[in-house]
Amino acid sequence: MKIELIPAIDLINGQCVRLTKGDYSQKKIYNDNPAEVAKEFEKLGFKRLHVVDLDGAKSKHIVNDAVLKAITDATDLVVDFGGGIKTEEDIEKAFQAGAAMVTVGSIAVTKPELFLEWLDKYGADRLILGADVRNGKISINGWKEDSAEDLLPFLKQYVDKGVKNVLCTEISKDGTLQGPAIDLYKQIMAEYPQLHLIASGGVSCNQDIEELEAAGIPAVVFGKAFYEGKINIESLKK
Repeated sequence: MKIELIPAIDLINGQCVRLTKGDYSQKKIYNDNPAEVAKEFEKLGFKRLHVVDLDGAKSKHIVNDAVLKAITDATDLVVDFGGGIKTEEDIEKAFQAGAAMVTVGSIAVTKPELFLEWLDKYGADRLILGADVRNGKISINGWKEDSAEDLLPFLKQYVDKGVKNVLCTEISKDGTLQGPAIDLYKQIMAEYPQLHLIASGGVSCNQDIEELEAAGIPAVVFGKAFYEGKINIESLKK
């Protein structure tokens, strides 16, 4: 497949979990050892991994950097890391723990000047803009708050400043296994065909991934569908 396949590990208390629609009360634990899960992904042939520090997103600072380090020590996966990145110290912690890229979302909404400073300092290849969407508005702080920012104008201000990588999660789809927001991603790609857009949320089966690929979406994150045995990895490799 041409589409970049990115499995996800979400962390709470150092465990590999999944939430439904970002609801911390709807938590399912899949594994106590995220580094072992990452090793399995590597064995299956994946090159990239998306790691989310859900404790960090809630606490507004990185919490699970030791788990990130365990993952990057145990594998050669290219890891992008998000959740709780609010300061330069958080970014440095993530990079020191082996992350190749960091995803920054809330700060891009609340402190755009600071985000642009980071973009300038670390470069567009190491910084992913997180655009988590609920009812057309960007959501922040672990999806606890909705901002007044509309998605496309929000993206425009940063694409114009050189952002290349965008991770877009449709929150109403996340963890539901009800299919991704393909029309939303098509809309983004129609506006900004140069973006490396990573679609996230709702993937339920191989067909969803095939449809994203057919729509010209460059990359996809999936988690629950894999953990629930709904994705056939071998046929994705063809």
